[in-house]
Amino acid sequence: MLSLPIALRPLLAAQPQLVAPVLQVVQWVVTRHLLDRAGLKADEGHHGAVALIQRFGSAANLNIHLHCLMLDGVCRCGGDGVPSFVEVDAPNDDELHALLQTLTTRLMQLLARRGVLVEEMGQTCLAEPDADGDEARTLRPLQAAALAKHKQSTGLVVSGLGQSHRLRPARRAQGADPAWCPAARVAAEPAPVRRRRRLQPARGGRCEEHDRKRLEQLCRYITRPALSDEQVQCHAAGQVELKLKMPWRDGTTHLVMSPLEFM
Repeated sequence: MLSLPIALRPLLAAQPQLVAPVLQVVQWVVTRHLLDRAGLKADEGHHGAVALIQRFGSAANLNIHLHCLMLDGVCRCGGDGVPSFVEVDAPNDDELHALLQTLTTRLMQLLARRGVLVEEMGQTCLAEPDADGDEARTLRPLQAAALAKHKQSTGLVVSGLGQSHRLRPARRAQGADPAWCPAARVAAEPAPVRRRRRLQPARGGRCEEHDRKRLEQLCRYITRPALSDEQVQCHAAGQVELKLKMPWRDGTTHLVMSPLEFM
């Protein structure tokens, strides 16, 4: 799974034409890593993958991220033209971090070339769109909604981009309703504060050769919807109740909204 920094998620939602280049960079970085591990040159092997674009998270929040199922090796053709598969060992923690670093650098370079990221005072920021253009009218509400929901669920706000998009405690006005959604919040007791962990690359599942059951499980995992049937219920009054997978920092456990707000 490839998860993007909070501030970049609305950008890809407002500019969907960027999603394909991002996928291409991911595929290129992983392919080069596997070719190097297999001892092959760029034109001596090919990699294969299936990627699905997830557009929101389990709280119905805007969260464009990628679910990928990738070969753990590369295919090459022998002198007789018959393809063979060269398996590569799973990366250790150091290799995984190096791969993540390379991927982050390449993605930032891509977005900078596209003109959507700029350097200001040593910090990478989103380029300011034309205030009167369609992009600004689309991007700004999405940014406000995404950041407000992140603040509501974690008590943190985001500043900056890149590897260490810095987080700092947020100050919330008493009784203030978030602008991102008019939905009512059903709150239990305030949830315990979860310890913050350093950003870590996540290891995905792996299946061995001919393990069709495990392969099916992986395919089901990457194709699963963001919301499960158990999370969503319709009241007799026609309202939609969404149960959160984890309570928010302020104790919110459910969101209640009209069908239109839910869509």
